[in-house]
Amino acid sequence: MPTGTLIVGAGPAGLAVGACLRRAGCELAIVERERDVGAAWRRHYERLHLHTVKRHSALPYRPFAADDPKYVPRARVVAYLEDYARAFELAPELGVAVERAAPLPDGGGWRVETSAGARECRFLVLATGYNAAPHRPALAGQDAFRGTILHSADYRSGAAFAGKRVLVVGIGNTGGEIAIDLVEAGAAAVDVCVRGPVHVVARDPFGIPAQLLALSTAWIPVGARDPMFSLLVKMTVGNLSRFGLRAPDEGIVAQLERTGRIPLIDVGTVALVKAGRIGIRPDLAELTATGARFSDGAAADYDAIVLATGYRPRLAELLPRGGADVLDERGLPRRHGCEAELPGLFFVGFHTPITGMLREIGREARRVAAAIARATRQAS
Repeated sequence: MPTGTLIVGAGPAGLAVGACLRRAGCELAIVERERDVGAAWRRHYERLHLHTVKRHSALPYRPFAADDPKYVPRARVVAYLEDYARAFELAPELGVAVERAAPLPDGGGWRVETSAGARECRFLVLATGYNAAPHRPALAGQDAFRGTILHSADYRSGAAFAGKRVLVVGIGNTGGEIAIDLVEAGAAAVDVCVRGPVHVVARDPFGIPAQLLALSTAWIPVGARDPMFSLLVKMTVGNLSRFGLRAPDEGIVAQLERTGRIPLIDVGTVALVKAGRIGIRPDLAELTATGARFSDGAAADYDAIVLATGYRPRLAELLPRGGADVLDERGLPRRHGCEAELPGLFFVGFHTPITGMLREIGREARRVAAAIARATRQAS
């Protein structure tokens, strides 16, 4: 029998949509390919904390616990997601992977092929997130390297790398924090390979959470806001070019809106770079048997390489025509938090605004649930 709404993914986005639909009295089911809710948060490295304050990171209708710190740690985010699912009686069907989905011929819903069989629904919400598949780029010479190569998805803590020389490839927030973790765990040497310019912002400039500054200035046009943020970065982070970290010519907000690339939120990486405990290397030219050679001709020996090279959403393989009707050139939804170009299809959790992803998930979940509830009422 067809389901009213089928939600794919039991992470923050899927659970938030489920809770909003439950509050609206709509029929729903959630399927999740992993064996737990919040699976991506369970896999993340142990030291991870939210970079956004808990007050603006909670999902709809349920705040974080009063005794949670301002920046909630990974393990407590997992506990929050478990509690959230219980509180709204969501009961996702775990271990059920969606293989593909297509509109029904009559245009009245969707047929979804899963590892547990086919099912039909009137509305389909894809909430599978950015972290569907680790991106492991092929590195020149990687077959010759005699050390360990692992993706950040498989990195848990620096304890396994004590006394070792480690190269982290990529300086997004994951790469920056893993570098801190390695230093604190006693790695013999930690270098970070930085392919190009990167924006760096303090998490709490002048003691004020960067998220709150972004929220309070969101009404200002990008052309005026970016110079303001540039001045703030100059005052709180400084010019890092002499350490090998160059800022892009494009402003923080303009770059984020164009590419979706968020700045490095500094929680200690910069201080360790300035102290010489984290080395900055340029783009990787090739791996050697004992280490790496870089674009500037320099070479260094390493025992391990951590690929902080991000993830891919893998939406194209689920959708008709490889998602050509609804996805952009990056494989991300052109429309999110509202009905997509294909009727009855919604995407939630694929937007990374400067004001915080979890906050945006909550806003999108409310909008999507309201749209589905309205369409359900009109059809009855």
